[in-house]
Amino acid sequence: MFGAEEVRVSALTPLKLVGLACVFFALCLDVGATLSPAWVTAEDQYHLSLWESCWKPVSSLEWRRALISDDALCVTPENWQIATLALLLGGAALTLFSFLVALISLCFGSRSRCYKTIAVMLFSAVVLQVCSLVLFPIKFIETVSLRVYHEFNWGYGLAWGSTIFSFGGAVLYCLNPKNYEDYY
Repeated sequence: MFGAEEVRVSALTPLKLVGLACVFFALCLDVGATLSPAWVTAEDQYHLSLWESCWKPVSSLEWRRALISDDALCVTPENWQIATLALLLGGAALTLFSFLVALISLCFGSRSRCYKTIAVMLFSAVVLQVCSLVLFPIKFIETVSLRVYHEFNWGYGLAWGSTIFSFGGAVLYCLNPKNYEDYY
């Protein structure tokens, strides 16, 4: 065929690489948010994370610390704390699984078949994480009565960052490279 050019279009586009990077950053932020000691702080008197609660009575100089599941100190987790942790860890597990599927498909060349699956897993992770991040402040303010100024700290912010990166990765994996063959 005279004048016909052979155009090879790879299913891997720069957008998919950026999507993979977004998923990796989301995974890193998930780990940081889950391990963070500071989800809520209150004027050097109270700290709450997903795993422990620390407080300093006004009359004391020593901090008291209780793990969320520590029955010896009669600190039982509230249902909303368990739900927040379960939703956040579920979203992190989906993010990890989608990252592994994306990495394996990149390495073994079965790229375009997995993109929809990766996007669905990432959107599911976003839904789980948004639910946990909306549930946490609502139930915290409803159940914990702090008489001092408190703020949601960097651990909570890392969880939102992870959710945003997961959403960005999901959107990038939804884009169809066949529609953009002229550009790549």
